[in-house]
Amino acid sequence: MSTLVQANDTWVLWAILFLFATISIFLEQRHKWAERLSGPVIGLILAILAVNFRIIPTASGVYDAVWDYFIPLSVAMLLFRANIKSIIKDTGKMFLCFNISAIGTLIGVIIAFFLLKNFIPELDKMAGILTGSYIGGGVNLFAVASSTQISETMLSAEVIADNFVMALVIFVLLWIPSSAFFKKRYNHPFQTQIEERGKDDTAKTMSAAFWGRKDISLLDIAITVATAFVIVTVATKIAAGFKGVLTPGEGAGFWAGLPALILGNQYVMLTVVSVVATSLFPKFFENLKGAQEIGTYLIYVFFVVIGCPADLKDVIFNAPLLFVFCGLIAFINIAWTLLIGKLFKQNIEELTIAANANIGGPSTAAAMAVAKGYDMLVVSAILVGLWGYIIGTPLGLIISRWFSAFVP
Repeated sequence: MSTLVQANDTWVLWAILFLFATISIFLEQRHKWAERLSGPVIGLILAILAVNFRIIPTASGVYDAVWDYFIPLSVAMLLFRANIKSIIKDTGKMFLCFNISAIGTLIGVIIAFFLLKNFIPELDKMAGILTGSYIGGGVNLFAVASSTQISETMLSAEVIADNFVMALVIFVLLWIPSSAFFKKRYNHPFQTQIEERGKDDTAKTMSAAFWGRKDISLLDIAITVATAFVIVTVATKIAAGFKGVLTPGEGAGFWAGLPALILGNQYVMLTVVSVVATSLFPKFFENLKGAQEIGTYLIYVFFVVIGCPADLKDVIFNAPLLFVFCGLIAFINIAWTLLIGKLFKQNIEELTIAANANIGGPSTAAAMAVAKGYDMLVVSAILVGLWGYIIGTPLGLIISRWFSAFVP
């Protein structure tokens, strides 16, 4: 396919990727319509438009570099605050609500898979990817996607469906705590406090409020990036070692290959090494600045790359049922979270933020807490979201391997 920018025009392609990621962040933080759509979706759409208007190619070594290097580094940076002791100690009710919601995701994935497995190709891989995404976030989505080797066209279609469904779900979750219907049926202490002190009008979007300016120095950036490189290197070497030792012979069953599948996976080891490091040296990692910002920016670049291989005809052809697949999982997640949360007498604020942390990730969950004025829940939202990062990838890989037995 002839394009304006060729696959070997490296500098121009890098410029376009970073420009699209920056535009998506700018729009997300300046306009509520863009925030509802979400920055990653905007970046992905920009890439799809550029590809289908023959501006940029569908494949390039530049895109491969994002998968191979940007993504592991961003995972490491976004796990700098994943101190397992803090997650267990400080989240209280939110931790319970999050795990209830995570079970809802697993139930939703199982039901949706067996209903649609005969209608959507590569659904075993997609089920694993969405398990990771709807328990963790974008970090787990690309970790499982990379491990399952799903086709780029189907992954592009799934990301579009996933992000649009996520945007709608987050909108609903923002509405639920202030709904009279749910306030009559659930405890809502935080919403009551907000209503008593009055609405705090602000021109900022949720994203702009969460990603405000922070004090950061050149040394902060240097230590953060260097630490990420060290963690990725150590994790990659350990994963390679486990894979070499634990990989069974040909014809081995699922359970025989499971240790190599999990412990030999780069992203799982990345999670383990990060959690061990942050638990052993909590003060060092708590004082690191810029990790979330740099890591999240790299993820935005990744979502631009995800849109690059998208053949629009294939996406339109495959996406309708993917919307159903993603929507069914999200619906079951929320319904299960609200039902079981009611039985355990949990607060509606913590239930909805926990569901947000599952489906959207720590950033959107914290942004929701900020936007709703639940100041006391912001840190908890981030911590349970990070717990989702930890468990999302292995659960996604297990689901994908299990479901592979049910597809041709």
